[in-house]
Amino acid sequence: MNAKKILAVSAVMMMATAGLSACSSDSGGSGGDGDVSMTFWHNSTTGPGKEYWEKTVADYEKANPGVTIKLQAIQNEEMDGKLQTALNSGDAPDIFMARGGGKLADLVEAGQVMDLTDSISEEVKSEVPETAFSAFAIDEKVYGMPMAILPGGMYYTQSLFDKAGVTATPTTIDELVTVTDALDAAGVQPIALGGKDAWPAAHWYYFFALRECSQDVFEAADELDFSDPCWTKAGENLAAFAETEPFNDGFLTTSAQGSAGSSVGLLANYQAGMELMGAWNIGVAADLTPDKKPVPDLKWFPFPEVEGGQGDPAALMGGIDGQSCSAQAPKECADFLNFTMTKANQEGYATAFHTVPANTEAQGVVEDPALVSVLEAYNEAPYVALWLDSALGQNVGNALNAAIVEMLAGDGDAAGIVTALNDAAAKG
Repeated sequence: MNAKKILAVSAVMMMATAGLSACSSDSGGSGGDGDVSMTFWHNSTTGPGKEYWEKTVADYEKANPGVTIKLQAIQNEEMDGKLQTALNSGDAPDIFMARGGGKLADLVEAGQVMDLTDSISEEVKSEVPETAFSAFAIDEKVYGMPMAILPGGMYYTQSLFDKAGVTATPTTIDELVTVTDALDAAGVQPIALGGKDAWPAAHWYYFFALRECSQDVFEAADELDFSDPCWTKAGENLAAFAETEPFNDGFLTTSAQGSAGSSVGLLANYQAGMELMGAWNIGVAADLTPDKKPVPDLKWFPFPEVEGGQGDPAALMGGIDGQSCSAQAPKECADFLNFTMTKANQEGYATAFHTVPANTEAQGVVEDPALVSVLEAYNEAPYVALWLDSALGQNVGNALNAAIVEMLAGDGDAAGIVTALNDAAAKG
């Protein structure tokens, strides 16, 4: 695979999450006998993902006597809040899930994230493209280890498309509306949307903006410049699409993950025909099926083209999941991250999470039809933009997401989204 550079609306993408100083007595500590204890926060609370991390940690501890890693699984939607609380209290994990965005630069400037530049093994460097590492680069230094490539797009079940008489995936928004109408006529909720968690609803605006705005405009967004009319036009496009009533009943109070009644649960259990989501969706859906196995007819297509838009219709949006170390973590933290990036462990990660591993040597295990489609689109994409809320940082990103949900709830409009962006940017 020829890895694509992921654009975090700047030349060098910044994709990581909060890195925090490990000050607690049981985090990053080294006892007088030389033993080392570290804490690791991840978001795999059940299923193969949780089992993967338990096995990987056990394997590392076996190969490194005297080192122990205490795992803590945290629900995905709670991760950012708990990390922020840990930052405020000075009791952060040594190893933590890294997702990305504008928060990383602030954390690096505050001295809270470990510089991994000189700690990456030669084996990992030879198997993981430099472009993947650039996802965690700040001022030409690396502050995280990439694990998975996660572009977003439309997931659907073939059997429900067949039921509705849909014979081809839509390539334009007009065609998407035709498909949603067909699903609705067949008694199927067209699109599952977890609006309660805000970010899944916000993804719809992000993708309309990706299609409406040029690549240059996206690259200027890291300067918090939203003056181009395409930002408002994207909101107008989403509002017009929402008026066709494509989303599930009660989408504003539907959660994204965690239960059969969540948006991904509706998709996984054939209660909705489609869902716009990142490439992690296959694994999340599998955990919500009755037999805890991948949805057998789950497929994927890229977000459709917007007529008259300036964005390349082949461009993707997404992110790279990875891990980072607290600045105060012991050196064994970097060693553990190298361990997770070996071919064998990346193959195990890809299998457990049903995802595309960052290590190109491990990508041969990608066989799921939906993931194969994701990987093919990724290889052909002219560029892959970072999720806007991540790219813009917590304050601006949260304001953006809230304004999008407000509009979908009927309490705001497209102009209000841009106003919220500008107001949040002004506050810093």
